[in-house]
Amino acid sequence: MHGAQSKRDLAMELQAQLPILRPSIHTRRANLTVKFQDLYGFTVEGNVDDVNVLNEVREKVRQQGRVWWALEASKGANWYLQPQVSSLSEGIVLKSSLKFSALANAMTLKKLIRKGIPPVLRPKVWFSLSGAAKKKSTVPESYYNDLIKAVEGKVTPATRQIDHDLPRTFPGHPWLDTPQGHAALRRVLVGYSFRDSDVGYCQGLNYVAALLLLVMKTEEDAFWMLAVLLENVLVNDCYTNNLSGCHVEQRVFKDLL
Repeated sequence: MHGAQSKRDLAMELQAQLPILRPSIHTRRANLTVKFQDLYGFTVEGNVDDVNVLNEVREKVRQQGRVWWALEASKGANWYLQPQVSSLSEGIVLKSSLKFSALANAMTLKKLIRKGIPPVLRPKVWFSLSGAAKKKSTVPESYYNDLIKAVEGKVTPATRQIDHDLPRTFPGHPWLDTPQGHAALRRVLVGYSFRDSDVGYCQGLNYVAALLLLVMKTEEDAFWMLAVLLENVLVNDCYTNNLSGCHVEQRVFKDLL
């Protein structure tokens, strides 16, 4: 994304993604409801005060984006993808052999991420730092396409449940709630249900995968993000049939309280 695209181009793209909301003269009256679409196509309703708050948030996102662009200018494009910086899914573990520059980069990166990643950079930053890129690199390049071809037409309890849930996943969304959106989401979910038969498909994964599709832009990247979430980031067995991982988390939370 950053090869030929300049810092100015990226800044302009971010600016276009985050338009300031300007309610009409009629909506400035108290308690009137306004509707608009957010960055990912969801319809949001609120009053004028809500719009003002959202504009403040969007301005902070712009400011944070300027910090990322400045770092790219000084450290070079993709500095946050350097191999010395460990996957965030492993907690950014810094080994004693790392150079000071790598340590500084890792600490800077943690601070930046905690303040938010600019929308235009999220696909690449998420994919690398989550461990999805590393996981994808362990299999042949054609893995995802081969998997989708291999499972095409197969019917299982998981595929039947997926087909049942597709139209209920963010109904009314301008892309997800279309034949193309349903097809893309189905391929990701069905593909993963065959990749990990222990998990298969659990209700709720459709929303996770749908949001990943919106952020990551491509099916394959969304698939690998889903894989790293279920296999490396979340507690084991959170999405198995008996949801034992969720019960463990709830019990731990209860004990902490």
